[in-house]
Amino acid sequence: MRYITKHNLFYVLTVWLISGCQGSVTTTLPILPGGINSNSPEEHPSYSNNGRYLVFASDRRGQRDIFLYDFEQNGLVSLPNLNHGNSSQDQPSISDDGRYIVYVSTERGKTDIFIYDRQQQKSDLLTGNIKGSVRNPTISGDGKKLAFQSSQLGQWKIVLLEINP
Repeated sequence: MRYITKHNLFYVLTVWLISGCQGSVTTTLPILPGGINSNSPEEHPSYSNNGRYLVFASDRRGQRDIFLYDFEQNGLVSLPNLNHGNSSQDQPSISDDGRYIVYVSTERGKTDIFIYDRQQQKSDLLTGNIKGSVRNPTISGDGKKLAFQSSQLGQWKIVLLEINP
């Protein structure tokens, strides 16, 4: 039997791995202000490659928003101009250094993918020419490439984009 224990100020996750794919998971998730978990769903987590940041979506403010947790600072990071009260932001992915976050938004009345630059504190639309729905964006480590799913041809296909941030 092998035990893996991971501790953080805001959560403790203990996993028991027992021979092969079978095992059990015991989770204790305390809810503390300014942390990763709240009384609302927290979904679509994505780590930066260096492990410093964790980006995720949550309904904790009464709508779907993007949140960024900094493990060095042990707290949430402000994301000015990213979340908008009249739309939903979801399915984030983060670049290796944590500068760029791509996400799905309903800001234009349909699903679109935006890229948020933390240094410039602004978002840019990346899928303005896509007529169908989009989902599941993922950004390359250097922040210059994007892959996502699009249904513009009647079934889900993978689309690749070069980004010029």
